[in-house]
Amino acid sequence: MNIFELDKEYSIVCSYESTRYGFRHIAVLHKNGYEVSRTKMCYHNRTWEKFTYQSVLRKMVDQYFNDNANKRLEYIKKLDLGW
Repeated sequence: MNIFELDKEYSIVCSYESTRYGFRHIAVLHKNGYEVSRTKMCYHNRTWEKFTYQSVLRKMVDQYFNDNANKRLEYIKKLDLGW
């Protein structure tokens, strides 16, 4: 499990689970310590990410902060989620 602090208000907890056909990365977004969103990415074999959880973090930021472009871009830069 890894915790990615976005700011004082938001953090994302990422974890890994084995599945019947491969594995998945799960990201849970917390706002002030409370879960506000959850997403996952499923894989059949290894990933080609720059770092572990990059894809699921990007998916979470894109989905949850879709209406707030400033926060979305700030978090993408902070977490180095660019491709």
